[in-house]
Amino acid sequence: MENTKPIIAISSGDINGIGYEIMLKGIADPHICEICTPVIYGNQQIAREHLKTMDEQLQNMQFCVINSAKEVRHGKINLINVYPDNTPLQIGKSTPEAGHASFLALSRACDDLKAGSVDALVTAPINKENIQSDKFRFSGHTEYLTQMFGSGKESLMMMVSAQMRVALVCNHVPIAQVPQYITEERILGKLRTLADSLLNDFRIRQPRIAVLALNPHAGDNGLIGKEEQDIIKPAVKKAFEQGIMAFGPYSADGFFGSGKYAHFDAILAMYHDQGLIPFKSLDMDGVNYTAGLNIIRTSPDHGTAYDLAGKNIANAQSFRHALYMAIDLLRVRKESADINRNPLPFKEKEDRPAKTVPFRGLDFLNKPAENGNEDN
Repeated sequence: MENTKPIIAISSGDINGIGYEIMLKGIADPHICEICTPVIYGNQQIAREHLKTMDEQLQNMQFCVINSAKEVRHGKINLINVYPDNTPLQIGKSTPEAGHASFLALSRACDDLKAGSVDALVTAPINKENIQSDKFRFSGHTEYLTQMFGSGKESLMMMVSAQMRVALVCNHVPIAQVPQYITEERILGKLRTLADSLLNDFRIRQPRIAVLALNPHAGDNGLIGKEEQDIIKPAVKKAFEQGIMAFGPYSADGFFGSGKYAHFDAILAMYHDQGLIPFKSLDMDGVNYTAGLNIIRTSPDHGTAYDLAGKNIANAQSFRHALYMAIDLLRVRKESADINRNPLPFKEKEDRPAKTVPFRGLDFLNKPAENGNEDN
């Protein structure tokens, strides 16, 4: 019988951070291999060194070391060595070697994803500074993956939890540069991607989207800024005219403080901290999802946390949620594809004279059925 469990690529991230700890804790549950086939892109020796810092029952974790994703063993924790055993490990510190290793893991996982050898990607945290090189000139995973797997529409950084879904117009952009990224076209593109993802990835019919303002008090009618009047309101209006249930702009402080976020299916924030501070204040175990790509990529919603690394105190819950969400999204997309496969061809309606039926009033309700039976 053909195996139907999805193959999930897991890039190991920064080897000196908490990536290995949350990853290994997250897949230690035997139940994981019953619902998916995990493939770690990292190094067995580095993994063993991290296991030494963790609970005793995890230190005997077994890996099925393979050379490529085509050799995966279902029911096992697969591991592909993508950087050498002698890669310097300095837990809790940012090093160039750790950055290079995190890029090798990400790059190899993406190659296999592009080749169709794996079904989805879950990324452990990277250090956005030490990963920089001639081959990686991006401000984060989202931007790199957009270049690798962009679908032609706006990609979207979205944080997902049980409390809310928050998407961003600007991802990793310095605050001083945010206004130049706030354009009507960009907001419209993000709203289209967000609405499409809510419908097709989260199965929300006619999703309601709240759009946040850029300036305090939503600009106070131009007194504290004109972006709301000149850019954001027109973008929201155009989105609504295109069938997207977008509302706003709302002043961020009042919007979150009053609990209005609970009345919407998603929120489009203008910049990183505007959306992510309230999101993480309510739930630090959410998932970072990149919408608008041809592939599925999820990630825990936190960073490398060098201060926690090697102490066996990192919380793996966000990683688990990221893994489960990747599996769920694969199922939803497959079901959607199955439903829409081979639709009935569209046929123009023939021009025929309308058939008129004389109005008989309600007398027919009192007549017995011709066959003598009531409707069943």
